[in-house]
Amino acid sequence: MTDHIILLSAPGDVTHFQVQEQRPDSPGQGEVLIRHQAVGTNFLDIYHRKGIYPLPSYPAVIGVEAAGIVEAVGAGVVDLQQGDRVAYAGPPAGAYCSTRVIAAESVIRLPDAVSARTAASSLLKAMTAYMLLSKTCDVGDGSVILVHAAAGGLGSILVRWAKSLNATVIGTVSTPEKAALAKSYGADHLIVGRSADIVAEVKRLTDGQGVDVAIDGIGADMLVKSLRAVRPFGMAITIGQAAGPIPPVPVEELRPGKSLSHPSIMAWCADTGRYRAAAHAAIRAMEAGIVSQIGAEYSLKEAAKAHADMEAGRIAGSILLIPEMKRQG
Repeated sequence: MTDHIILLSAPGDVTHFQVQEQRPDSPGQGEVLIRHQAVGTNFLDIYHRKGIYPLPSYPAVIGVEAAGIVEAVGAGVVDLQQGDRVAYAGPPAGAYCSTRVIAAESVIRLPDAVSARTAASSLLKAMTAYMLLSKTCDVGDGSVILVHAAAGGLGSILVRWAKSLNATVIGTVSTPEKAALAKSYGADHLIVGRSADIVAEVKRLTDGQGVDVAIDGIGADMLVKSLRAVRPFGMAITIGQAAGPIPPVPVEELRPGKSLSHPSIMAWCADTGRYRAAAHAAIRAMEAGIVSQIGAEYSLKEAAKAHADMEAGRIAGSILLIPEMKRQG
């Protein structure tokens, strides 16, 4: 089998992807070489591809999470060895490839109960859920939260994690089919359809009070709607703009006493201690069944098709890229 790397020649659409053959590099001091078994995709990858979040230089390799096998270790690495099952997530980007040299401190050993596919589809999303529900706000017994795109990769984990904390979850989804999925993840109430009056429905479901926390990765005008669905002194969290840029939010929308947060999992992961704490919390959650459903798998060379389907919202759940596996012997 041939190893491949997906290069992004410049910011833009999927035609800027170039599939090239790859030769494994040798790990240096404090580094390991990982042979990827599964590469995770996230909407962040689309922001990187388009240049909404620019990369340092081009051509570039995008992708911020993957799982596989340690193939070689560099000098000074004592906690990992050849053959270990591992995963990683977070900066720097560079996961769309068959093999990758990466800092050993970024690598998390996987327990037997967590497969490479599960880790690649869920690690960054579960780390994000940990950051949002435990650090950005304090969701717990009795909390009422609003989760947009509740059948998606991140949404499904947010629903499951919030339910494990005994919260009540109101989810939004675009279709009845996605509503059935979100219900199976534990959502208590579903608001279905892109034209639904979300604010009115939330107020109806909460006896006019609103939710304690609203988590919005849709963007565009959804952030203002989310703020209006939040109770006084509650919080709206913006984590993405899948539907387009977010217009300026008038400060008057924060009355009375509402707060708005814009956390970044990539910024969170830039600190090694915080990164490893979040990653280990995510692994524990995955062992407990808090995972993202895998909606589709593509070969690594089909990254452009995977992006097109992800951007169009055609897939419910996470999308994986699967490199060709090297034949043994």
